[in-house]
Amino acid sequence: MNYRHSFHAGNFADVVKHAVLALVLEHLKRKETPFFVLDTHAGTGLYDLAASEAERTGEWRGGIGRVIEAPPPELEAYLAVVRDLNPEGGLRWYPGSPALAARLTRPQDRLAFVELHPEDHATLRRNFARDRRVGVHHGDGYGALKALLPPAERRGLVLIDPPYESADEIEQLRRGLAEALRRWRSGVFLLWYPIKDPHAAERFHADLAMLGPPPTLVAEISLGGKSGGRLAATGLAIVNPPWQLDVALIALLPPLAEILAPGEGDSRIDWLVREG
Repeated sequence: MNYRHSFHAGNFADVVKHAVLALVLEHLKRKETPFFVLDTHAGTGLYDLAASEAERTGEWRGGIGRVIEAPPPELEAYLAVVRDLNPEGGLRWYPGSPALAARLTRPQDRLAFVELHPEDHATLRRNFARDRRVGVHHGDGYGALKALLPPAERRGLVLIDPPYESADEIEQLRRGLAEALRRWRSGVFLLWYPIKDPHAAERFHADLAMLGPPPTLVAEISLGGKSGGRLAATGLAIVNPPWQLDVALIALLPPLAEILAPGEGDSRIDWLVREG
């Protein structure tokens, strides 16, 4: 699967991923102590929905375009960032995960964004040149798990959000997580994955469970018959989820699935590895 992000910015999978990312960040902010955020596959950080790539697919209309009109209250922090980027109303600019993380963190928090594609890296660096909390790195995201972990901060979040261009991406993701957990066992890890084949997703879950990771939640949304031949389901595995994140996801995902695919959307929230 090729998932160059500029073509898919703001689509339903982005909404699910960014909704969960925002919830995790809001939970981390409940403590005053600083935390660290690492985005291993950052992209450019900000996307123009009027650009030719986004217009060519129009996927954002079935994602953020739906949600912005009838948002569940649990999305307020995430959608506040979207509205701030579009002060004149409408939807022109959409935050990638770096922009969302930068705007939802505090002065005492620190962020690192990693991007391999040379042009995207250059754009990413320009987008965050004025934010002294942010380090922008050119390189492989899985290599960054070795180079940048553990952080000086004891708390934090790692988002692993690859483009799935490689046939062995799931295996790279599994190995990368195993290495990251050896370095930083207490970190929160947010792993995004597309679901083309439910059986492949279940094998991925089984592989994660065999690693013996800390408590791990799975959150998924399916569009049912609303895919139009495109990606129809997406998921996140959350390792070391903050306290009561499962409660927040139970409140959020079912209404979000209904907004994204009225009458056909479905959601799943389950413990892959239970607490305790």
